[in-house]
Parts: sequence; C-alpha cells; structure tokens
Amino acid sequence: MIITNMGGGGGSVATSQVKNSATDGNTILFTHTGPMIVNEVAGLVDYGYDAFDVAAIPAVDKGVILVASKQSGLTDASDLVAKAKATPGEIVFGTELGGYSHLQGLMLMDQAGIDMKVVDVGSAAEKVTNLLGGRIDVAAISYGTIQDYLKTGDMVALGQFSAERNEYLGDIKTLNEQGLEFAMDKPYIIAFPKGTDAKIIEKMSSIAKQISTDPDYAKDLETGFKQPVTVYETADAIQIIKETRDEFFKFQDLLKK
Repeated sequence: MIITNMGGGGGSVATSQVKNSATDGNTILFTHTGPMIVNEVAGLVDYGYDAFDVAAIPAVDKGVILVASKQSGLTDASDLVAKAKATPGEIVFGTELGGYSHLQGLMLMDQAGIDMKVVDVGSAAEKVTNLLGGRIDVAAISYGTIQDYLKTGDMVALGQFSAERNEYLGDIKTLNEQGLEFAMDKPYIIAFPKGTDAKIIEKMSSIAKQISTDPDYAKDLETGFKQPVTVYETADAIQIIKETRDEFFKFQDLLKK
C-alpha cells in the first residue's frame, strides 16, 4: 500500500482526488469528519460523505482537549464559562477559520451560552506558539501536542471534548463532567470512490474490526497516541457520520461568517 499525505484546502484536495478516482478498490480515503463533513458545512466543497462508499470508522480521536494559556488565568471549563459570561467577547479562542476546531469553538459557545472572540491563528503548531505567547487564551488541540506544556504549567487543560473520559489523559475531566452538555469526538473514516464493489467495502470493514482485536495495536494506540481502541463497521459508521453531519449543519451560518 502506498500512502500519500495529500494536503491543501483543509483536506478537500484529498477528498476530491479519491472521489474522482476509479472504483477498482485501489484508491482509499483515510480522513476524519473535518474534511468529510466540516468542509461541506463551510461551503468549501459541494459534496458530502454520500459521494463515497464508507467502509468503516477504524478509530475515534478522543484526545482533543480545550486548553488555556497560563497567562489567561483560567483554571477549568467552569471558570471559562463564568469569566466569558462576565466579560463577553474578551476571551480569545484561537482556531483555523472554517476548520474543525472553529466548529468546536462555535458549538461550545452555543452550548455554554457564552461569547468568545474567535481569531484565525492557523494550524496546531501556530496555536501552540500563540498560547505560549499569551496572544490567545484558549484553543482546541490534541493532548499529545501540548502534554509537555501541561506538565510545566505553561498551559492549563480545561477539559476533554469526548463524551466519555479518556483514561489515558490522566485526571482531565470532560466538559460534560463540568456541567456543560457538550461533547465532540472526531471519528476517522475509511472510504472508497462511489460505486466500489460491495465485497471490497465489506472486506475493508472486516479488516478494521480484526485489527481492533490485536493487543499490540491497542498498546501502540495507548503509548503513541493516548487513545483507546474504537471501531465501527459499515452500517454503524454511516449512521454516526449522518448524525454528525446533521448536528454540524445546525451551525452552518455561523461557520460561514
């Protein structure tokens, strides 16, 4: 298998490439709900998940956390909500406009009933730089990217975005546990060009399920990515993607602003 990391357009270059490829099973898309759903919601592409044959959700990223800069003085999600309500629009949320974390911020503000100033700072690396410099107050970033800064106290973990606590992230509470009825996991997706032989889709789904039972795979996920094993075969994967899309589209107008 040849792996091609295809950047550009928030993942839309890759999805477009696979969508327009031959249906012979030799071209596979590995992506997440950002390129697959958020790009459609944001109007970056004119197609959605139903332009592909989804095989499985082989993993779910449960390592994204809401993190604050040391300079912000924020201590947890409850503190964020209280201060944001006291000073609307003053807390700065750094993101990449039109991207997955932008939607996370919008949904968080909606669910918590708060208003933060959303600024475009770019990629995860740029979020880290801006957090350390105190130019932004909060951001949504994968735990592995900033775990060292949490240990040194340069950043503060406010909460996990996952619906259930990821035990590999230590004692960081979920936003739900802190009184916010909000969760946003990030499923990864394996898909093929529309019209691919159903037997190929079925085979890939079974492979994903088989790999999930391998103890070595589970160990690699834990040590390398701080992630638990999660897999959904075709029917369940499609249902999850559909429900996620329906939820994301509620925020389409805000995402396009």
